[in-house]
Amino acid sequence: MKFTAAQIANILEGDVVGDPNVEVSKLSKIEEGTEGSLTFLANPKYKPFIYTTKASVTIVNKDFELDASLSTTLIKVVDAYKAFSKLLEYYNQVKHNKQGVEQPVFISESASYGQDVYIGAFTYVGENVKIGNNVKVYPNAYIGDNASIGDHTIVFAGAKIYSESVIGSNCVIHSGSVIGADGFGFAPDEKGEFQKVPQTGNVILEDFVDVGAGTTIDRATLGSTVIRRGVKLDNQIQIAHNVEIGENTVIAAQTGIAGSTKIGKNCMIGGQVGIVGHIVIGDRVRIQAQSGIGRNVKDDEVLQGSPAMGYSDYNKSYVHFRNLPKIVDKIDQLEKKHTFND
Repeated sequence: MKFTAAQIANILEGDVVGDPNVEVSKLSKIEEGTEGSLTFLANPKYKPFIYTTKASVTIVNKDFELDASLSTTLIKVVDAYKAFSKLLEYYNQVKHNKQGVEQPVFISESASYGQDVYIGAFTYVGENVKIGNNVKVYPNAYIGDNASIGDHTIVFAGAKIYSESVIGSNCVIHSGSVIGADGFGFAPDEKGEFQKVPQTGNVILEDFVDVGAGTTIDRATLGSTVIRRGVKLDNQIQIAHNVEIGENTVIAAQTGIAGSTKIGKNCMIGGQVGIVGHIVIGDRVRIQAQSGIGRNVKDDEVLQGSPAMGYSDYNKSYVHFRNLPKIVDKIDQLEKKHTFND
């Protein structure tokens, strides 16, 4: 896709300084700009690069003043950073503006879908599935029986949405994610052999939820595993059966949450965190990367370590831990001295 400087200025409500007809078809960092690319200057420390960049168009603030001649065409806006972000969003919308049903696909006769949808080739849509308006389902996706997908949601290639799953509006489900697989439920019999406990519940994703690539969210044993509105999940996260995650909580990659744990609103959970099952984590909790959570957590706690402790307590303890060999040497010297005096 190609855009002229004039077209971009129109989108951003900016002013062109230079050639309004110059075309761009890609984005770049200002220091790595090449002909045909668009970049931006928001941080003053990168100003020297504007005189050497090969980018065809550069977005700058309205108060930007030249210290020397340059070859790039400028688009002056109120806030260059926000304008570039707006342009990225617009570019994303254009890029994903696919429509229609490709072939071959399988769509059950009992399934229904709304207006302006895109369903990519080799996708499977099961019995009684309901797909809303402007939904994009990319190739090789699987949508199981009785699942529903709300308006403006994107399901990327190869994602799997199991039966009975409920996906809200404006969600993004990335490739390789699995929504609604069986929870890890097994019980030992009298022989000590593990027998599967049927997982009869489902998964509910409310509106504006993002699910990263390779993330798995298990269906409930009974009831629902619930991911509340605005939750953002990174890649390769495991969420077990009957977990509930509160609104606007963000979780980084490789975190594992065991069954029936409840996490509150507006929490921030770092990468590789392990959380045991059947506990309650309050609102606005901050958990540092690689922490292990094995107890209930109150609102507004900040935790680190495994098992996790208060963040400031952990840092104080870690100082002593690093000095442990010296401390042991001092204790040994005191013991020898005490023994000698005796």
